[in-house]
Amino acid sequence: MIREFEHGGNIYEPAPDGEAWLDFSANINPLGLPSSVRNVLAREWGQVIHYPDPQGRELKTAIGTFYQVPTGNVILGNGAAELLYLFFHALRPRTVLLPVPSFNEYERAALAGNAGVKYFFMTATTVFDLDVLRLLPAMEGADCLVLGNPNNPTGNLLDREKVETIVAHAAKKNMTVIVDESFLDFRKDRESYTAFPLIRQYDNLFIIQSLTKFYALPGLRLGFGIGNQTLLSLLEKHKDVWNVNVLAQKAGAAALADSGYQSLSRSFIESAGDHFVSLLQKIPHLHIYPRTVNFLFFAWMTDAINAEMLSLHMKKNHILIRDCSNYPALDSTFFRIAVRKKEENIRLFEKLKDYINSF
Repeated sequence: MIREFEHGGNIYEPAPDGEAWLDFSANINPLGLPSSVRNVLAREWGQVIHYPDPQGRELKTAIGTFYQVPTGNVILGNGAAELLYLFFHALRPRTVLLPVPSFNEYERAALAGNAGVKYFFMTATTVFDLDVLRLLPAMEGADCLVLGNPNNPTGNLLDREKVETIVAHAAKKNMTVIVDESFLDFRKDRESYTAFPLIRQYDNLFIIQSLTKFYALPGLRLGFGIGNQTLLSLLEKHKDVWNVNVLAQKAGAAALADSGYQSLSRSFIESAGDHFVSLLQKIPHLHIYPRTVNFLFFAWMTDAINAEMLSLHMKKNHILIRDCSNYPALDSTFFRIAVRKKEENIRLFEKLKDYINSF
């Protein structure tokens, strides 16, 4: 059984027969490391004899240029998750409201900061959409709200108008809103959803974003946050001065300048994702929720199968998937898989089909 706060499959765990895992549990760009990043890592590896730039000037400039935000509103993180822990450590909110299901590091980070956690349940009957009108009164008494946009594991999106409604209401309650946009770069219409433009108007908004998912850099750990300068000044005082290493800073700057990789990735995910869904629709008793980014969210509509059973079966075939039964508001019928390359997606589909046919 998957444990509380446990993530997807562990590729470092020995696989059957010593064969490498095919990892559908981690939502990483299947195109892999951009060649621009490979080149800069090969060129700059010798720089590890120096301490990293504590101000991250080159990377912050690249972020500011790409996302059209002032560099003074940018803080760098050793992954977006570090910024969650940093926020809760520095600000110590008493009560954090979490719409669930959502990424379990939100709760883990809040608890690490000794905050109380209050759930706002989204349900399968409403396709896990966040009902803003129902959320607003539920915000009463909380100091902080954390939103995933798109949400992980459901993939649900909030347009900027809905996010602003929430942030504006929170401002009246002296409440901070954290918005996690870590998967938004996978969308061609990112500008319709990002809350970045709201930073100029709302001091109670803090946006975090990972660079490791879209640019396939999870082993380097790289992310950033956008917020008002007073908040960022406080956070800077609580973090390690050299929290982002030399190679990660160089890799991030190179990745953000690689427009060809960005365009190709979005088109690839759209095409591969649609093809994958068309295959999986052939599987009986499988409910597929709408795909918005580079992962798919499912529920079994039969009592004969659950996510734990499926996960164990797939492991025997060297495939890792994400059992979602440890997410609040979900049960053992739910699971999530990443969109990978076509031949890999077909392999999972065939194994899944064989498993269903065995019943």
